[in-house]
Amino acid sequence: MASTDRLIVRNGRLLAHAGAAVRPADLLIEGGLIREIGPPGQFDALPGATALDASDRLLIPGLVNGHTHAHGALGRGAVADVALEGFLAASPAINGHRGLADLALSATLTAVELLKKGCTALFDVSGEFPLPTVAGLQAVGGAYAQVGIRAVVAPMLADRTLFQAYPPLLAALPAALQAAVSALRGADAAACLAVVREAARDWPFDATQVRLGIAPTIPLHCSDEFLRGCAALAAEFGLPLQTHLAESRAQAVHGEQRYGCSLVSHLGRLGLLNGGFSAAHAIWVDDADIAQLARAGVTAIHNPLSNLRLGSGIAPVQRMLELGLRVGLGTDGANTADTQNLFEAMRLATGLSRVISADEARWIAGAQALHMATEGSAQALGWGTAIGRIEAGRAADLVLLDLAQPHFVPLRDALRQLVHGENGAAVDTVLVGGRVVVEHGRVTTVDEAALRRRAEDAAQRLDALNADGRSLGLALRPWVSAFCCGAGRGDAGPAAVAGG
Repeated sequence: MASTDRLIVRNGRLLAHAGAAVRPADLLIEGGLIREIGPPGQFDALPGATALDASDRLLIPGLVNGHTHAHGALGRGAVADVALEGFLAASPAINGHRGLADLALSATLTAVELLKKGCTALFDVSGEFPLPTVAGLQAVGGAYAQVGIRAVVAPMLADRTLFQAYPPLLAALPAALQAAVSALRGADAAACLAVVREAARDWPFDATQVRLGIAPTIPLHCSDEFLRGCAALAAEFGLPLQTHLAESRAQAVHGEQRYGCSLVSHLGRLGLLNGGFSAAHAIWVDDADIAQLARAGVTAIHNPLSNLRLGSGIAPVQRMLELGLRVGLGTDGANTADTQNLFEAMRLATGLSRVISADEARWIAGAQALHMATEGSAQALGWGTAIGRIEAGRAADLVLLDLAQPHFVPLRDALRQLVHGENGAAVDTVLVGGRVVVEHGRVTTVDEAALRRRAEDAAQRLDALNADGRSLGLALRPWVSAFCCGAGRGDAGPAAVAGG
């Protein structure tokens, strides 16, 4: 993917990283890497160089999405106003009956949206039902390679269904619904691990662009033996490992009931916590949990868009930072966050900190939000020293923002106006590994009009195939929602919630 040409990005205003001052600068790019940064005009006399004019542009590092689900793109608009467990109950009807072309199509949709919103790398917790396949993982990886974005493709794995994870929920259902969901079974643990092993042994993509990961989806949905197996594979093949940790109150409450300790402590006992582990959401955690994660070198991925959309809660991000835990930023999937816009996630992260505390000193500053959306997330992807900031030796993953956009006029504080005002409208040019993949707001590697037609046709076909599953999801919703609302109170069923 990396270009071997010599490219000079000229006359831009450089914001090299979250802690840097904005300054005029030219960049020399060779072989896909930033070779040197100098004052304007320094590289003009270099022979054989192509120039990219960055006049009136703010140069920032490519944003890094620390947690998303690319399969969510084809499910956009399908998720009602429902809590997490209600969404999970309906998930088979949203994601079912997809072939390899659908998996690649949804990944392409996600990659295009991310690039147009200034994001050059993503951690994709990739879903394929009923279990992942090598062909499916390669279809997703191939889509990213073709579009030209960096990605970790981490198959979403579980050997328990939602109803196996929560036996009290199953017991609370009416007999007819019990029969319907009892027929569902989690994927075979050995089969899941065998697929990942086979994929890791013969991964066909340039690992500097598209690499394999592993994602045991939710600890409660995974047996201890299966979690250990995932950790062993991650260690053997150097795979970044990510899970949804304490995303909902129900997860935290039932985790403590099952394990006799917090979910964080349980994962620590199993040996999963280390520098290659990232914890998406991490909402229902306390100081002891945060300190344990920090000591282990874990990265927490804050997903404020979906956390609010699903009513999951507000993660204690400022407390994480105070206790030394590294934090990245994610959008989550387009079906539960409705967007893949990390600019919106940055702004929301800063705003939510003001809701949590009236102490201005404890508010998340713009620089912290940008750091989360770049270097923080890059650690979770395993590219922590290769991407995330603009400096010599790092990959030339760059975003050029048009300073003529209204939210930059007048320009007083580029960082502040970026974090609190940018929504992706100013994204003019995006480079990944020195290659221009967005030019004047248009993705250069994809026919976007044809992509839209394919997505509309696929959505219509998949909605028809999943009609029966949607009916079951609607029937389950009041029971699942009531169970979640009653987490920790012993309530179960709509009647209990109505009476309490």
